[in-house]
Amino acid sequence: MSSPLILLPGDEVPSEYLPSKSSAPLRLGHGLRLLSQPHPTPGSTPSNHTLTATQPGILSTDNKRNAVSILSSSNRRYIPTPNDLVLAQVHHSSADYFHCMITPQSPHALLGQLSFEGATKKTRPMLKQGDLVYARVLSIGLGAGAEAELACVNPATGKAEPGGLGHLTGGMVFDISTGMASRLMKASSSSSDQQDGVAGLVVLDELGKKLEKAGGFEIAVGRNGKVWVDCSNSEHDAVKSTVAIGRCLTMIDEHNLNPTDQRKLVTRILREMKIESS
Repeated sequence: MSSPLILLPGDEVPSEYLPSKSSAPLRLGHGLRLLSQPHPTPGSTPSNHTLTATQPGILSTDNKRNAVSILSSSNRRYIPTPNDLVLAQVHHSSADYFHCMITPQSPHALLGQLSFEGATKKTRPMLKQGDLVYARVLSIGLGAGAEAELACVNPATGKAEPGGLGHLTGGMVFDISTGMASRLMKASSSSSDQQDGVAGLVVLDELGKKLEKAGGFEIAVGRNGKVWVDCSNSEHDAVKSTVAIGRCLTMIDEHNLNPTDQRKLVTRILREMKIESS
């Protein structure tokens, strides 16, 4: 559809806004819930999916991947949702769990000490207070004060998927809005060559091109409004490059810059910080 569809929690997604591919299974993204999968009745239009929104935002459709999700608004509050990828900080540990902070407002989340790829009682990671992990939300409790459970592996495979789950070392963490986090995750997971980028973001591609000569960078985005950036592979000025990337992301988030202004901002910040670019 040409006009964007804005949804509120509980709104049903009209079938005409769903991807048209019928041969491939529909991939359900963040902010949506499958209520039912009814069978068509004689004389009715076939309907394979009944979806509702679980958070406010704009419906995003990816016809190539046959996927649909919600682009959330740029707010600062995050509510844990199963399958979300988050950046969590270890607060303390107990016999079986690491107790982690994912937001200042929510109760500590539980991360099993064996919930890492290849972890055993002898090889489990020895995390300490302040350590950072990239994890997936497995489940959330019911009622106020309920604890969320995290894992640094895919429960189906036992692997650290998608790449990067686990203990994060080095780098820096920057705060962004949950809406910006959603856009970054979509942009970083897509191979689209659109001129205006994915979700209106070209900053990651632009930074990748300009910092390629310096060794590039790694990034991990959490839906809880955190982004981890590491330029440790850079031969020179790794700290300056990391800070520059963080500045670009936070300023684009704050000012909602369009693709043209994003490219100008990247060039200006790299020049200001005297970082050699390709």
